[in-house]
Amino acid sequence: MAIVKSKLLKQLKKSYPNFNNKDLDKLVTIVLNEIKRALRRNEGVELRNFGSFRSKTQKSSIRRNPKTGEKVAVPEKKVVAWKMSKEMLKKINDE
Repeated sequence: MAIVKSKLLKQLKKSYPNFNNKDLDKLVTIVLNEIKRALRRNEGVELRNFGSFRSKTQKSSIRRNPKTGEKVAVPEKKVVAWKMSKEMLKKINDE
């Protein structure tokens, strides 16, 4: 299950009922935009007890179209890599 921004805002509203919906929406938007900007600048982003994001370059390669079987040239591109923190791993595994 993926979490979408609207579900995140609902959960934040439950946890922090004194905040306005507009303020929570601005907060989430600002945080997500700052993460995007940092990744565009090739900087890492670390969220304590959650994990870290970094952008890396994926080399160009020749791949196959699974439907037709023909070879396709894929150009070099940036991708986002995420590494889970040790605390998150323990929470997921109920340790």
